[in-house]
Amino acid sequence: MYRILVCDDEKEIVDAIEIYLVQEGFEVLKAYDGEQALDILKREKVHLLILDLMMPKLDGIHAIMKIREDNSIPIIVLSAKTQDTDKILGLNLGADDYVAKPFNPLELIARVKSQIRRYTSFGSVSEAAESEKIYSTGGLVINDDRKEVTVDGERVKLTRIEYNILLFLVQNKGKVFSIDQIYEQIWQEDAYGADNTVTVHIRHIREKIEIDPKNPRYLKVIWGIGYKVENI
Repeated sequence: MYRILVCDDEKEIVDAIEIYLVQEGFEVLKAYDGEQALDILKREKVHLLILDLMMPKLDGIHAIMKIREDNSIPIIVLSAKTQDTDKILGLNLGADDYVAKPFNPLELIARVKSQIRRYTSFGSVSEAAESEKIYSTGGLVINDDRKEVTVDGERVKLTRIEYNILLFLVQNKGKVFSIDQIYEQIWQEDAYGADNTVTVHIRHIREKIEIDPKNPRYLKVIWGIGYKVENI
């Protein structure tokens, strides 16, 4: 049974989400501010976090920053702040998805299931199936057995989504993929409104693997078409 932590300062919303999640077979833990969420994550095994942005004591933005210091758990931001800048900020900080209030419960559940599928696939791939699956281009090396990325020997820390995007592009180095193709491959769902989501993650990856992100060596944009990892 997968455990979902729901964190929102509105108790009614937490209780409503709990009802839908329990109906789908999930176990639910509840928190009402960012500090409570962090405390639960330290003590309990949690597979996914649904997190509001505007909360007392410790808001969702700062909670995500704290969580991403050492935890790659999937995070779905749930917020009444629906401006693109708010969505991009949440994704930039390490959230995996963003659902605006008021939300459709069926959509939220679908997104939870999608994130859980990717999380379990990422975390429990049969590591015994193949030994030391290594992909590289130039000084960029991905050890998929260890889920490690290095650039010129230096370890690079990526979020789960960033890692999956980079792995996909490196496995297909030299080939150009559109934003929709990348989204559908990584998120495993139709690419509706995918532009901002993919672009934010690509920019984040560049900032971590490139010496000069504005003049990238590895992850390049092909204007009007999409992105590719250079075959060096």
